Amino acid sequence: MGKYLIGGVATLMLMLAGFLYMLGNAQEEVAVQAEPPPQDIAPPDSELPEADVSDLVGPEPPEATELTREQRRFARYDRDSNLRITRNEMLSSRSKAFRKLDIDGNNLLTFEEWAVATVNRFEDADADGDAELTPEEFATTRPKRKSKKERCRC
Repeated sequence: MGKYLIGGVATLMLMLAGFLYMLGNAQEEVAVQAEPPPQDIAPPDSELPEADVSDLVGPEPPEATELTREQRRFARYDRDSNLRITRNEMLSSRSKAFRKLDIDGNNLLTFEEWAVATVNRFEDADADGDAELTPEEFATTRPKRKSKKERCRC
């Protein structure tokens, strides 16, 4: 019973504190609104300022380099931009092809099935066996593109 009494008293005290706080803010707002606006404000000019910029020259815009499709694909895999793709970098970006790697055809893909296929692809591309892919080695992993005739089934 004592807990309920203490809770009720605390609630009433919080409500009283909130009421007094709101009452104090309301008196401050009335005092702020009662002050007249300052009289020393000049009316705004009706004309905008003009500047002569005919002899000024701005900086040259940066030039964008045109990368080939293979260079862009390599850059997506090369997370640390050191022009080498490690095994971990190759594995991290293979999540989109995850569903295509179901070896046993049970519509369930285990991590082992996915990792084995990706590691095999990496090892096939790593011609010199140094556990890193150069841009030339990585180019061998490029997916085979279909011709327009094969893509269109009109």
